[in-house]
Amino acid sequence: MNMEREIICSTCQGSGARGNMKPKECVHCEGKGWTFIQTQIAASRYGTARTKCTECNGQGSKLKEKDRCKKCKGEKTVEEKTRQEIFIEKGMPDGHRIVLAGAGDQQPGIPAGDVIFKLKTTHHESFERSGSNLLTNVKITLSEALLGFSRILIKHLDGRGIRVSSPPGRIIRPGDSIKLRGEGMPTHKHPDQKGDLFIVLDIEMPDAQWLQTVNKPALERLLPPKKPDMDPMPEVVDEVPYEEGDIVDFGEGDEDDWEDEDGDDYDDDNMGGEPECRPQ
Repeated sequence: MNMEREIICSTCQGSGARGNMKPKECVHCEGKGWTFIQTQIAASRYGTARTKCTECNGQGSKLKEKDRCKKCKGEKTVEEKTRQEIFIEKGMPDGHRIVLAGAGDQQPGIPAGDVIFKLKTTHHESFERSGSNLLTNVKITLSEALLGFSRILIKHLDGRGIRVSSPPGRIIRPGDSIKLRGEGMPTHKHPDQKGDLFIVLDIEMPDAQWLQTVNKPALERLLPPKKPDMDPMPEVVDEVPYEEGDIVDFGEGDEDDWEDEDGDDYDDDNMGGEPECRPQ
């Protein structure tokens, strides 16, 4: 990273003066670096407060313009441009702080400050991290869910392909997950130790085009039977049309019917302004 910092002037060694010249005591603050000012506390009431001297900037002494160092102009420090190399160790967590001791600004008579870098992990399109563990989603086909699979499920962060075989006779349901031990992130300070990789299995259903290419009666004989109607049947049965919906629409508009408990508005069907239900 390219950085800029203040360092002690090498010409005057931080004195701010040219040659052997020395600063003179500030007349305004008498060398104290601060002065008193009056502040109004209330009507016709005043108080006294201490503030930094504006003439010497709190230094207690001043240099004449001609006596100032030509390089730093009497500021005692100059700006330096540096390039810092930051080493990210394996397994460093999100928010980890890397401290470069003494790489910050310098001031005469004061230890140099530190430079602190805070790591921020960027979003990954496939993997989610929690500590040393990783989480990812993998789609499998309906055939793989029913009959099993043995294939490369993912390409890992280091470029390796990860082959996984499901147990024989195991039917995989939507949302089932598997854990691959030692395939997570390396542990900071212990890079030979790794977390686990969790894989959530999503079942990819065949599309309508595939359904047109198969023998439906034969497929129906292979699949588990359809569920029968309720037993006993309800006394009243209505036939309603099938319509595809989006779950994000559920609850939409509810916030328009009510205000918070301090408000006076209720829904449109309750025009009396009284709550519909009362405690008994």
